[in-house]
Amino acid sequence: MIVSTRGRYALRVMIDLAEQGSDSYVPLKDIALRQSISQKYIEAIMTLLSKNGFVNGVHGKGGGYKLNRAPSEYKIGEILRLTEGTLAPVACLECGAEPCSKSPECRTLPMWTELDRRISGYLDSVTIADLMKK
Repeated sequence: MIVSTRGRYALRVMIDLAEQGSDSYVPLKDIALRQSISQKYIEAIMTLLSKNGFVNGVHGKGGGYKLNRAPSEYKIGEILRLTEGTLAPVACLECGAEPCSKSPECRTLPMWTELDRRISGYLDSVTIADLMKK
């Protein structure tokens, strides 16, 4: 499993928003500056996060983005699943994958299944609040 820049940047943006607090909306350009990420790339990430209910966005003067939950309520696994599509270490374990004809006798499937369980378990145990700690 390799986490793309979209997944890594989404986490950075979420941490940034959490550190700004929930009182006001944070302009996209400010996040882009602090995180050294192009504003255009962050726009795509924020659209995905907003459409899926992770953040609230307001356009126009005084607009920007803010978290709609407490940082402790955002699991890293859910953010990465949204941005990456899957966290499965092999294609046969991806959600909705066609059953493999070799799975009944596959000697490696139990190992991949356990790795998938551990990856998901760990990433679902870490929150944005945890990542805010220095």
